[in-house]
Amino acid sequence: MVTNDSSDTERKIVTILKVLSESSKPVGSTIIARELERFGIFLSERAVRYHLRITDERGYTRPEGHDGRMITPLGLEEYKLALAPDQVGSILEKLETLAFQTTFDPEKRTGLVPINTSIIAKKDSKKAFNAMEEVFKAKICISDLVAVAGEGEKLGSVVIPEGKIGIATLCSVTINAVLLRAGVPTGFRFGGVLEFRDTNPRRFTAIIEYHGSSLDPSEQYIRAKMTSVGQMVRTGSGKVLAVFRTIPGPARPTVEEKLVVLNEAGIRGMCILGDVSQHICQIPVGLNQAGMILFGGLNPIAAAVEEGVEIDNIAESGLIEYDCLQPFSKVV
Repeated sequence: MVTNDSSDTERKIVTILKVLSESSKPVGSTIIARELERFGIFLSERAVRYHLRITDERGYTRPEGHDGRMITPLGLEEYKLALAPDQVGSILEKLETLAFQTTFDPEKRTGLVPINTSIIAKKDSKKAFNAMEEVFKAKICISDLVAVAGEGEKLGSVVIPEGKIGIATLCSVTINAVLLRAGVPTGFRFGGVLEFRDTNPRRFTAIIEYHGSSLDPSEQYIRAKMTSVGQMVRTGSGKVLAVFRTIPGPARPTVEEKLVVLNEAGIRGMCILGDVSQHICQIPVGLNQAGMILFGGLNPIAAAVEEGVEIDNIAESGLIEYDCLQPFSKVV
């Protein structure tokens, strides 16, 4: 039987692991105690050290001399598993929060943009980048602008592990955020797998609604090998990651204007902008609404996974400055 004391201890341990997961350097008890206050947990440095002894014994952390602790791969795994019961429905909330936090101004080309982070073994990076290159050229993604980081560096909230590299791709929320700042609310409907035939989008072959989903749909589709992005690039027929959004019908002209400005800033993720009250790709929309289908930001990553490269993906992994991005052609 789990007591309330045990549950409280586990909550504190998980929060300590969260603090450590966000740092690329050893963290001491003084800093941990201060960071815990952000989550409503108030512990003395002595109490923090007590909990750290527990995490050391379980293999979740390792001491780094007088500098503090580093989280271990086992600790990262435990942290992710511990979060699962609290994440039901969190993807929708996460998308809406990211859209609100995004400050990107496509006209000034400044501000924070939302990203996905993908982690690749260094030895596999060349093969992965070769597979991604044609997808970026074909523009079956949000943008060809990316950021690359080495081990110990951060992309969004993700620290790149030893022996790995990280690549940040723009998230489709970028477009929603720009529309929101222009006064256009968007409805987050679902993430799916969109079938193309002879370069024409036909229908969604898989759909996961954001409401009630604890995992990003694109991560699940990639893991399940449900895409054929590389085939789509080569032949014009295949299955790609896409998302479905809705906008108020009267806002359609404003959306068209913003899409032009976004395109000039290197963001071209729109696949289809539907007419008011009209179905697109067999998906109905409400009266006086228009549907939008956007390409998934992880399509280049999906193409690399199709070629046998193992990649860990963290969709909606945080925000970075727009000026930290550069064209993919400059990093390969």
